[in-house]
Parts: sequence; C-alpha cells; structure tokens
Amino acid sequence: MYSLGIDYGTNSVRALIVRCTDGAEMGSAVVNYPSGSQGILLDKSDHNVARQNPADYLYGLEKSVTEAIRLARKKRGFSPDAVIGIGVDSTGSSPIPVDARNVPIAFQRKWRKNLNAQCWLWKDHTSWREAARITELAAQHHPEYIASCGGVYSSEWFWSKIWHCLNIDPAVFDAAWSWVELTDWVPSVLAGVNDPRAVKRGVCAAGHKALYAEDWGGLPEKDFLARLDPKIAELRDRLYEKAWDASEPAGSLCPQWAEKLGLKPGIPIAIGEFDVHYGAIGCGVKEGTLVKVIGTSTCDVGVVSTKKPVPDIPGICGIVKGAILPGYYGIEAGQSAVGDIFKWWVEVVCQGDEETHRVLTTEAAKQKPGQAGLLALDWNNGNRTILVDQRLSGLLLGQTLHTTRAEIYRALIEATAFGARTIIERLREYGVPIRRIICAGGIAEKNPMLMQIYADVTGCTMLVSGSSQACALGSAISAAVVAGAYKSFASAERQMTSLKDVVYKPIPAHRRVYDQLYELYRTLHDTFGGLKKDADLSGVMKRLLEIKEAQRA
Repeated sequence: MYSLGIDYGTNSVRALIVRCTDGAEMGSAVVNYPSGSQGILLDKSDHNVARQNPADYLYGLEKSVTEAIRLARKKRGFSPDAVIGIGVDSTGSSPIPVDARNVPIAFQRKWRKNLNAQCWLWKDHTSWREAARITELAAQHHPEYIASCGGVYSSEWFWSKIWHCLNIDPAVFDAAWSWVELTDWVPSVLAGVNDPRAVKRGVCAAGHKALYAEDWGGLPEKDFLARLDPKIAELRDRLYEKAWDASEPAGSLCPQWAEKLGLKPGIPIAIGEFDVHYGAIGCGVKEGTLVKVIGTSTCDVGVVSTKKPVPDIPGICGIVKGAILPGYYGIEAGQSAVGDIFKWWVEVVCQGDEETHRVLTTEAAKQKPGQAGLLALDWNNGNRTILVDQRLSGLLLGQTLHTTRAEIYRALIEATAFGARTIIERLREYGVPIRRIICAGGIAEKNPMLMQIYADVTGCTMLVSGSSQACALGSAISAAVVAGAYKSFASAERQMTSLKDVVYKPIPAHRRVYDQLYELYRTLHDTFGGLKKDADLSGVMKRLLEIKEAQRA
C-alpha cells in the first residue's frame, strides 16, 4: 500500500508517494507556480502585498502528482491502484475568495487581474491595521478569543485579511460568496465539493487563524464580528459551523480528479492542515519534541496531551486542540522570515545565485562567533513570535568599512538563531516540555554551518528529519491513517518516520560567546520591539567591539 502527500509551499507544490509500511519514498515531483515573481503576485507600491493565483494550485496539483506517479512506476511493485489515500498541506493563513460553487472568483474574467481577488498568501501583511483593531476589540469584549493565540491577532491571519479586502475593495468582497483556506480548498476540489458550506474545514487553520474553538461554539459570535463590520458578521453564516481534526477524512477522491491524476476514485482524502503541522508528523512529533521547519520562514510546533492543562502563552501563534495530532493541543510559534532573509542578502543585495550562497557559506563558516562585531535583528518581514508585530523591520549593527559580504551573511544567520532562542525560552517559561528539537526543510538538511550556529546559540542539540520532504511525508502519513493502514498516528509515525545520523551539539566555547551576543540581541529586541521604552542603547556598539576584539585576539 502507498499514500500520497501533496505539499503546497510558498513558491511551489510538491507531490510525494510513499510506501505505507516504512515511509520509503517511491516518487516525488516539484512544480513551481508559473505566475508572478517565483509564484508570488506582488505590488511595487506596497511591500506588504503577497498574493497567489489559485489557478497555479490546480496546475501544480495535476503536474506534480502525475509526474510523481510516473517516477514511482519505475520502482518495482508500485501501481497507482495501490495508492490508498491522499493528504494535503499548505501555507497559511492563505484564504481564497470563492463563489457559491466553491470556485475562486479569480477564475472569472472580471477579476482575473485584480490582486484582491486572488489567494491572500500567508506572508501578505497589508491588513496590519485591521489586525491591531481586532486585537483591541477582542481584548475589550472577548479576551478569550485571543488568549490562546498569544494575546495578539496577526495580519497574517484569516479575519484581518478578509476585513482588509472589504475595506479596500468592497466590490471583490461582495463578489465572494465565501472564503476558504488553501489547505481546505484543495481537498475539497479533489473531493468534488461544489458548495463552500460543504467543505470540511480543518481545526488546524480554523483554530490557529480564525479564532475557532469549541469552547465558545466555533467561530467568533456574530455580535463580535459585527463590531468589525456588519458584512463580516453576515459572512459567518456562509463559512462553517464545525472544524475537524486529522482523525476525520475531508472526503473521497471524485471521478473527475481520479481520471486526471491516474488514481482510483473513492480513496479517502485526509483533512487539510498547515504545512508545518503535517511536517511535525513527518518528523515523528510527540510530547517533549519541538519541530522546527526551516524554510522561507520558520515555524515551530509541539504537542501537549489534552489531558494536561496548558496555560495561555503570550506572543505565540496559538494553542489549538487537535491542530496537529488528535488528542493533543497543537502549539505553534515561528519567525516570519528566515530563508527569505538569506535569499534577500545573497540574491537581491549581492546580486548572486546558488554559487554565491555556497561561497558565502564557506567563508562565513571560517569565522568565530562574534569575530565580525556584527549584530542583526531578524525582522525583515516583521516579527511573528514573540512580539507579533508586522510593523517591525530588520536591523544590522556594528558594520565598519572593512565588513565583508560573508560577515553580514553570518550575522543574518545568527539573528535568526537568536530569534529561535527567544521562542524556545518563551515556551519553556510557560511549561511546554522541550526535550529534543527536530529540524526539517532544505536549509536544515543542506547547511551544517547554520545548524551548528543554532545549536550553539540555543544551547540545544539539533536533530534532522530523515525525510527531506517532511511536510509532504506528514500529509502522506495522515492519508495512511485515515485510509486504515494504521490504527493510530503514533504507530504510523514509528514506522514511517526517521532521523538522519547527523547530530549538532552545542560547542561550549561558542555558546559562551553567543550568550554575550544574545544579551545584546535581547536589548535591541526589547527596545525596538517596544517592550522597554526607556532602555539605554549607548553601550551596545562598544560591547560588540569588545567581543570582536576578544575573539580576534
């Protein structure tokens, strides 16, 4: 038996076929989104805009799956008829405005070129004003709504984006009968669902991004949404009443898509989850494990049994029952830009390519911690955790006329490591057990220098997922469970996941220097982040120089 995982990332979609008995990869294919700049629709007048063409999702779906099947056919014993289930994950919150037939309005000629009619990609931050207002209103009238999502609603999330669409383009809002998260929409397409109200929504997206919880009857009550706008309150009736965890299938493969993909009709489709949540399953997540999926951004997730109390944790992205694994609270945090920062430095500023990445990595690896006298803040795309403030930006401190490209490259990597440490400390502060850290994604797999820096900065041993496609693997594992190949996610994880042999342990001498630098990072973090209004920054540059001189000596 085999299962299929489909992973919708920021720039491409990946299909992965695995053997259910052991998770062995039979065939995989990646298809880049053809629209926009590397798949993203941008607006030169506003750096906060990030949209995607929903047509790219269907194009990538068919191309990636058929190619993965073609490659899997080369493996002995494989047959498409032996694929027993499909799982889908995606970025989020990435809501799509759809008509009453569950078709994106962007497919209509009238709206085809309108950015506001497209999918509002996770990294779109245009709704920062609406997010701030939602935070304010919730704090006044329903503090429970935002208590479990860190106390601050984000511009990356569902309601702020939809409200912003209404505010800037009411014609698009009125044309949309409903809105569906990408991670819910693709399973519904595969299942042939043509009514948005019949789409089975995952509690992952609903709970983490749309303020859904069974404790208050599902989505926020209409009276609260009417405080945003009466039209938002009316929209609630066209969304959903119930959201499901991964124990419930989203539907079964319809004949139309079965024929397109070359699979058997009627096989179950797992409920949709966000990429990193299924990625956690692909890494073998269990209580005490923190999974870091390091990509264009980084998402950190863990689970705690629902039998245990979990306190509200300020500044994180949510604590949601069933968001990752049934029977567990899913806990999420993250950084809005990681790989994006490195890409910006190497490809935009330095005008380089993959070879430039390799050259700068080699040069940066020769440096000692603190040797360059540089310190950066990792907020080039705003801060997700623990400040939840998209109105923050990047910072580089300590450069001289002798500073090199590689030194800045390393300082940017260190900045993301300091941001990662901030998240780990916040989770531990509120009692979340972290006994091991598993990293996944291309950066974790391909950049040993970065992984060692992360170990040195955080003081934690870093493990690496055995699969280079952890998110797609997690989707495939969910498909295997919902199809009946396993009775539980725990048993499926034991058989279908693995770790690489490489282990990154903190180097004591490096850690001592990074502890000094982290103290300075937190000074900058807390000052520019607004936590300390009267901080004295006058000694930061001089302290950096002292660390630099000591390391060079």
